[in-house]
Amino acid sequence: MFIEKDIVQINDRGSDIQVVEEQVRYFENGFPFLQLSKAATVGDGVIRLTDEQIAQVISDFDKSAADGEIALLKFVPASGAATRMFKSLFGFLEQGKKDKSVEEFFAKLPDFAFYEDLKTSLAADGSNIETADEKTIVSYFLTNKGLGYGELPKGLLKFHNYDSRSRTPLEEHLVEGAKYANAGSNVQIHFTVSPEHRDKFEKLVVEVLPSYQSEFGVRYIVSFSEQKSSTDTIAVNLDNTPFREKDDSLLFRPAGHGALLENLGQLDADIIFIKNIDNVVPDRIKEETITYKKALAGIVLQYQKRIFAFLEKLSGQVDASLFAELDTFFQKELCVIPPAAFGSWSDDQKKEYFVRKLDRPLRACGMVKNQGEPGGGPFWAENADGSSSLQIVESAQVDVDNEDQNNIFKNSTHFNPVDLVCGVKNGKGELYDLKKFRDPLTGFITAKSKDGKDLKAQELPGLWNGAMADWNTLFVEVPLITFNPVKTVNDLLREQHQ
Repeated sequence: MFIEKDIVQINDRGSDIQVVEEQVRYFENGFPFLQLSKAATVGDGVIRLTDEQIAQVISDFDKSAADGEIALLKFVPASGAATRMFKSLFGFLEQGKKDKSVEEFFAKLPDFAFYEDLKTSLAADGSNIETADEKTIVSYFLTNKGLGYGELPKGLLKFHNYDSRSRTPLEEHLVEGAKYANAGSNVQIHFTVSPEHRDKFEKLVVEVLPSYQSEFGVRYIVSFSEQKSSTDTIAVNLDNTPFREKDDSLLFRPAGHGALLENLGQLDADIIFIKNIDNVVPDRIKEETITYKKALAGIVLQYQKRIFAFLEKLSGQVDASLFAELDTFFQKELCVIPPAAFGSWSDDQKKEYFVRKLDRPLRACGMVKNQGEPGGGPFWAENADGSSSLQIVESAQVDVDNEDQNNIFKNSTHFNPVDLVCGVKNGKGELYDLKKFRDPLTGFITAKSKDGKDLKAQELPGLWNGAMADWNTLFVEVPLITFNPVKTVNDLLREQHQ
């Protein structure tokens, strides 16, 4: 399938020929659907915390963080372009299409945090924002003639107004970090960015960091990484042969947020908070976000202690009472159901099973009540080893043509807003190799085109579903107010963002 120059190209990218060949086989054979057992609900896979429980786990977390017992890090995927935020405005600029969202944009223009910058940009060229025609305003807003927002990532756009200044999402994450990712006054934050925008992110950090360090009395340690080209996946024609560029080279495409597992796996921290770049709110309603982020971290620490204690017991003499205790802990709390043959296994087999299931990364995932948002939800699902466990499941992983599976998926009561707190070290303080806990059979195949030719592309298992499929998982109900993504520019007009 591949000739010598293909192999040279693959090696030069840092890829592995065997991995690329495996990707082609996935195109040929497809990915199997996940088998759902039932939706995870409150009391049956989703934890609803009482006020007393929240207070206790936050107290434990705050003590560990203040004492410097744990290293904390905030991980923010921030490479996404803002282009889709302005779809209607681009339609207006390029084709003169004016829908209700465009009308709302102009009607409430002064309410946006970027208004003063746009006004200044127009004035620099002798235009008045109050008298300029609408296409001129949009042109200065979207293109490099002015602010260039149509070509920037979301993290660099001005989202929120304050008395002294306006803030970008990057800055809101700095503020959040000081509130819950603060370990002994050190705040580590890592942003994954696209190569073409990295210098702009770094420039903004240099500009704003001194004032935020002074305001919150912390020391920020901000780092960046880019999605590695070695994680890109090969594209194929509709007959599953490699798609070739005009120069006959192979085409590789970015493989979705699942590729960020490589970036995540290289970060050294005990507890890692994961949250999307655009899910931020002004200070006046940050309190619940901070409360529940700390609560999720406290739960991770609480369960880690119990897991490490069980592993210590398993390193010595074991008996039936320990197995019974572990079975109850797994089924009732970690929500892992053993294979049907478990009862007939020998003690050695049971011990090996429990050690393998305990000795893996742990995540607590915030879940909001389902409001009809597209995306993944919490379910009980069957695993390749015959066990069942909690999984975040996307619609593409479900056989919706199967009535039973479709009904289970539609009956989900909660939604995953990408709100995770992860424990990525074992009881000895060693980092897990996160790639070992990914389910390679949970990738996606999508239809794309290049140079007018149809092709098939492949995404790696998603960062918070298939890439973490073999983690121990806790689903925790969190308030809807903690989920405020910005998908279109007019979302910034919602009360939560004003």
